[in-house]
Amino acid sequence: MGKIIQVGMADLKLAKTPDKLMTAGLGSCIGICVFDKNVGVGGLAHIMLPSSTLAKSNLNHAKFADTAIVLLLDELEKMGCSRSRLQAKYAGGSQMFKFSGDSDIMKIGPRNAEAVGEHLNKHRIRVLASDTGGNYGRTITFDPKTGDLLVRTIGHGERII
Repeated sequence: MGKIIQVGMADLKLAKTPDKLMTAGLGSCIGICVFDKNVGVGGLAHIMLPSSTLAKSNLNHAKFADTAIVLLLDELEKMGCSRSRLQAKYAGGSQMFKFSGDSDIMKIGPRNAEAVGEHLNKHRIRVLASDTGGNYGRTITFDPKTGDLLVRTIGHGERII
């Protein structure tokens, strides 16, 4: 039985079977899991914002969808993963609060989900499943051996994607 590796906000970690990766507190944030089942290695990034162009200074690459995905792919390759076999699952991207007006600037969750999908597609990473949207938080646990992503919520149950 492996250990569960905690991934904090704006953080990124990798695990090798039998270990699992877990992150909590996904509201508008997204947990991106990328893995290579053949080698039993996966990574989890807990991103907070869609684009690093929003950074003013001290760029934390794990904080943004665009830079976290690049970093995740590079780190997975260093662990023996083949870019051509990498697959992804992700969850989060809720709209936790209601805002008046039509401005998209405050719709961080949906913007995060869109950015994650775009950047995974840009890097030709096949997305197997996602669980995004709504107005509730999520906690996820990822198993790089099976590729199972357990998504737990309060009031909306749990499911494996």
